[in-house]
Amino acid sequence: MKQRATFNSKLGLIMASVGSAVGLGNIWRFPCEAGEHGGGAFLIVYVFCVMILGMVVMLAEFFLGRASQQDSVGAFKILAPRSMWKILGYNGVIAAFLIFGFYSVVSGWTLEYMYQSITGNLNANSVEEFTENFGSFTSDMFRPILWVLVFTLITHFVVLSGVKKGIERASKIMMPMLFVILIILCIRSLMLPNSLAGLKFFFNPDFSKITSGVVLSALGQAFFSVSVGMGCMITYASYFHKSINMPNTAVSVVTIDTLVAILAGVIIFPAVTSFGISPSQGPTLVFVTLPNIFQQMPFGSLWSFIFFVLLAIAALTSIISLHEVATAYLHEQHRMSRFKAATIVSSGGFVLGVICSLSFGVLSHVKILGLTVFDLLDFVTANLMLPIGGMFICIFVGWRVNKKVLKAELTNNGTLKFRLFSVFVFLVKYVAPIIIALVCIKQLGLF
Repeated sequence: MKQRATFNSKLGLIMASVGSAVGLGNIWRFPCEAGEHGGGAFLIVYVFCVMILGMVVMLAEFFLGRASQQDSVGAFKILAPRSMWKILGYNGVIAAFLIFGFYSVVSGWTLEYMYQSITGNLNANSVEEFTENFGSFTSDMFRPILWVLVFTLITHFVVLSGVKKGIERASKIMMPMLFVILIILCIRSLMLPNSLAGLKFFFNPDFSKITSGVVLSALGQAFFSVSVGMGCMITYASYFHKSINMPNTAVSVVTIDTLVAILAGVIIFPAVTSFGISPSQGPTLVFVTLPNIFQQMPFGSLWSFIFFVLLAIAALTSIISLHEVATAYLHEQHRMSRFKAATIVSSGGFVLGVICSLSFGVLSHVKILGLTVFDLLDFVTANLMLPIGGMFICIFVGWRVNKKVLKAELTNNGTLKFRLFSVFVFLVKYVAPIIIALVCIKQLGLF
């Protein structure tokens, strides 16, 4: 039997896991959520939630992956043979593939804006012109699709190179680059006029603004931020060596992921307050508002280019993990070569990406349940597949898995101390499923 691939080093597996968790959501969704929900108040609730909920679900997925040494479908076949639990694995694979399809579209936008920045063409006289330029680009039939192809090919060759030479090597290069760029942009943002007002809003909490809506929004952001519910962490953990301390690894990944979100806030809030702009603007914050701000800075094209390099790296590390989930499934469950499996995923993802891209233009009239294809995939995965997957993973680990088996895996057969094991079991059994259910209900607009 061929020995299963593993990450070559602890640093490599942490960088790969962090890369899967860190994405565009950290760079713009988190600042937008914080901007809408009270700044510092939201930050405190978010950190609390991500350190409890995010870490619990991540550790549950780590257990599934390393205990089974299988992809997200194979994990349930090994740990619960001849049962319906494998449906959870299929949910993760399908969710990862669908997200890969529409995520590659937004990822491609970052490459377009990198190109526009470096050529000096990313300029306009007003926010309205930036908005018009953004709309014109996204609705174009060919340019966005070209960037989807480029992004898909880059992802394809990384995944095709395997766990050690592809995913781990790329992560060890890109994640340090991401942090260097984050710090450079933080320093530049703090040098702007009135930057302290942005920091005060972000770090000085007004506890009167903490409401049930703020708490549920923070829970939702925490859950989606750490990349759980879609099979990524199960798949990556299946490449963990048996000597790895999984509780410590989960702490490291969640901590670094949270740090990235906080650094993004340090970039965004001083910048937008310096120019008197609201940060709660979704995608337009990144592709309309910030380019407008950069243009008003000295060497604006350079700062714009650096920022979109940051976004492209964050997008790429996440999309690699999404690709790997589907590739690992085909490779292991259908006995395909990695080349054939990766090629099928890349080809299918590209076709899906083309359809999603065209939904901003020539296919914008094609709607299902009132949503374009892009919006539908975003809604179904984010509001249904991911939270439901994460909730039932917690139920499976909390109720179905033998606690002696769970403890043996998390303590490396008793060689490591995990003093909070009983707390973890309580959280994964009772607290996490209830909280995730509340988040799901809120996301659906039912609460």
